[in-house]
Amino acid sequence: MGDPVVTSFRDEITALDERLVSTFNARLRKVAELRRYKEANGIAFLDPGREAWLVGHLKRVNEGPLSEDGLEELVTFVLDLVKRETAT
Repeated sequence: MGDPVVTSFRDEITALDERLVSTFNARLRKVAELRRYKEANGIAFLDPGREAWLVGHLKRVNEGPLSEDGLEELVTFVLDLVKRETAT
């Protein structure tokens, strides 16, 4: 048996990671729906203006401790991954 405090922290972190995965999967499903709609209606899937807006918006609502640079890196990673995961 390990340290109970460490175990408690790890359990909480695992629960947070599980929520991240669940939230990310929900985002993937929603983006896939949007992609299908856009394709059916002749609308370009990629929208650089929207992506820039999202980064700026998330920077404004970020309460930290995630830095602005870290946030931008995270959002860029998420957007790239979502594009790959939802590609037809």
